[in-house]
Amino acid sequence: QVQLVESGGGLVQAGGSLRLSCAASGSTSTWYAMGWFRQAPGKERENVAIISGNGGYIYYADSVKGRFTISKDNAKNTVYLQMSSLKPEDTAVYYCAADAVSWVRTDPRDYAYWGQGTQVTVSS
Repeated sequence: QVQLVESGGGLVQAGGSLRLSCAASGSTSTWYAMGWFRQAPGKERENVAIISGNGGYIYYADSVKGRFTISKDNAKNTVYLQMSSLKPEDTAVYYCAADAVSWVRTDPRDYAYWGQGTQVTVSS
């Protein structure tokens, strides 16, 4: 079992920045792919950014390319999402997820482990 705890959400004005953190514990493996997903009210959960187990491959959704950066610190079992130039449409609950494989998969249904989510609200 893997436990994931997100932190760093909050309220920010458009154009601002936030950094989300996801600390993993339990039966963790630095070789798991990990990612960030988000879900806005009335919408399906969507992928945002995913990093492969060894960090060698990173995926970004088109909507966040150039604005968000995912990174991981294997020594701390922590994944980060640096969000810049935030827009009101980025408002959502952001979830950290860990896969059971090392390569990147973009469908949230493939992910076995999820954090509780952290709210990000961007005001216009």
